[in-house]
Amino acid sequence: MILLGLYFLLITSLAVYSYALVDPNITFFNHPLWANFRNIVVEFGYNRRHDSWLVYLSIIVLLFLFNYVFVIKYKKLVFSPFKIALIVGLILVFSYPFLSHDFFSYIFYTRILTLYHRNPYTYMAGDFYLDPWLRFTQWTDNYYPYGPIFLLVSIVPSFLGFTKFALTFLLFKTMTVVFYLLGAKMLEKLNKKWAVMFVTNPLIIIEGLVNGHNDLIGLSLVIISIYCLFKKKKLLSLIMIILSIGIKYITLPFLIIFLKLKNARWFTLITIFIGIIFLITKMEIQPWYFILFFALIPFFEDLVTNLNIFFFGLLMSYYPYVRHGGWGKIIGWTSSEKVILKHKIIYIFLLMNIIYLLFRKLVKKKVL
Repeated sequence: MILLGLYFLLITSLAVYSYALVDPNITFFNHPLWANFRNIVVEFGYNRRHDSWLVYLSIIVLLFLFNYVFVIKYKKLVFSPFKIALIVGLILVFSYPFLSHDFFSYIFYTRILTLYHRNPYTYMAGDFYLDPWLRFTQWTDNYYPYGPIFLLVSIVPSFLGFTKFALTFLLFKTMTVVFYLLGAKMLEKLNKKWAVMFVTNPLIIIEGLVNGHNDLIGLSLVIISIYCLFKKKKLLSLIMIILSIGIKYITLPFLIIFLKLKNARWFTLITIFIGIIFLITKMEIQPWYFILFFALIPFFEDLVTNLNIFFFGLLMSYYPYVRHGGWGKIIGWTSSEKVILKHKIIYIFLLMNIIYLLFRKLVKKKVL
């Protein structure tokens, strides 16, 4: 119980720390308490970047340590994985997506539909140049890049937000938490250990719950599909996969599971690798691409734990952003130099992970 209490305290610390890099153009509330809080955390995050980085590093390290302990001792946990997910979700629904601007793009894309009654596939955010929300919206010169299902799902929080930014923000975060909980519940019904691996993994927590990437929604729908497949509900399972593809097309390889192939799961894994490599070559390496691997837990139980060194490296790749400020050009750094450093960090940890797995395999052979 004490361990879980410390974990929830850590999650709360993460939620508070996330506002250290809040966009200065965002005003959630016109209230002295909010203004005082924002001034304190912004001073820390923007003007004491070395200390901010140390706090970020400490939080990530501790998250991985807790994840390791929880997975090892999953049978002795007082709370069920779903209850842990519920508390984590209730805390992080108030967190700020401090490592990515995509979340605000989701909000504005849907705003084009619900407020301006225009199609975001044919209109860009920049077309509405008088909108005050453009102050903190990135990628204003792009059309809607996601599947139609995500647009339909996003209509609900956008419409219920009644054009109020703070309320819309909270509802979009709530939407992400709901899908996180659905994924947790489905995995818990299949296997408690699988659920713990998903619920407490730092990559899911940071990229899914805090940064609010829609990959988590697509992932959860795949998990629901796999649950239905295990329960012999093939039609419902297929529908869930199709809905997931309609969120983000990267989940397309999971259709292979439905083919009557002897090694369908291996073909799925390989195809996912190919898909991610394709994305990387077309754009760049983004940490949230890799949360898709968590849908493979029921087929490759050790996959996630075996890749945790790499996952740690993905979260460490934010060093240039947290320590030196933004991805744009600043004194002493160009934008490309930061991205190159980010990629170097990822490659180093990937190499470390490969070496670790090879070493472990050699040791296992000697023991046998």
